[in-house]
Amino acid sequence: MIDGDTELIVHLGFPTHSFKAPLIYNPYFESVGVNAVVVPMGCRPASFEATLRSVFALSNIRGALITMPHKVSVMGLLDSVSRTARVAGACNAVKRLPDGRLVGDMFDGEGFVRGLLRKGVGLHGASALVVGCGGVGSAIAASLAGAGVRQLALFDIDPAPGRALAQRLCEAYPGLRVETGSNDPAGFDLLVNATPLGMGPADPLPVDVQRLAAHTFVAEVVMRTEMTAFLLAAQARGCRIQVGADMLFEMVPAYLEFFGFPSATPEQLRHVSRLYDHDAAAALACAG
Repeated sequence: MIDGDTELIVHLGFPTHSFKAPLIYNPYFESVGVNAVVVPMGCRPASFEATLRSVFALSNIRGALITMPHKVSVMGLLDSVSRTARVAGACNAVKRLPDGRLVGDMFDGEGFVRGLLRKGVGLHGASALVVGCGGVGSAIAASLAGAGVRQLALFDIDPAPGRALAQRLCEAYPGLRVETGSNDPAGFDLLVNATPLGMGPADPLPVDVQRLAAHTFVAEVVMRTEMTAFLLAAQARGCRIQVGADMLFEMVPAYLEFFGFPSATPEQLRHVSRLYDHDAAAALACAG
């Protein structure tokens, strides 16, 4: 039920057809009696600044979820951002403080790290290889640094983003050892695929899995299918894994805390989520 007391979280991005957040947040709000709603808003880059300022002029706005293609450009429109957002070079959550200032944070990496910690993965003093230095990979690298890893190796087919991310990491975490240029997974405690590879069944794997040791924990960000070819290959090598959707369900509690709503466990969110119902319906529609 939406009424005059409903608070809004706007979900700003373009296009909106792939937005998953309303299928998780809105069923959760309904289940716990929170009078709030996440509203997808298709916003092209040319109108983003004006749209952001307009929605935060509303009296019943609680915050904004920021997604592609605005995660980087929003950084220049805010009064302050977290250290994680600065290192990542992107922001995906914005709220207005009582004094009117807009502040931002980045939770892609936070959700990823929470998922690892809940699985008992030790990050303090660990070594990690992050393949893919785009928005998600940068956010994950920033949060891994914040969680206390001692060594981060970064790889991207375009070397420039990796070098820029490495510089930001070294400035924010002077004691962190950062390397770039190699996707050899041998010897790392953690391997992260933060590339789109795996969205298609014929995609090449992001690393040579024959170089994977069984002790390496392997994690994925691709959500189109739960068990990607990469994760299946890692499992065959004896590796423990984290699927891409885990990051999504783990980051929602961080968002809820940021916006000042009652928090939730990933299990609660999965139980009420319409995400899988929606995906099944879409698959049936495509098959038909």
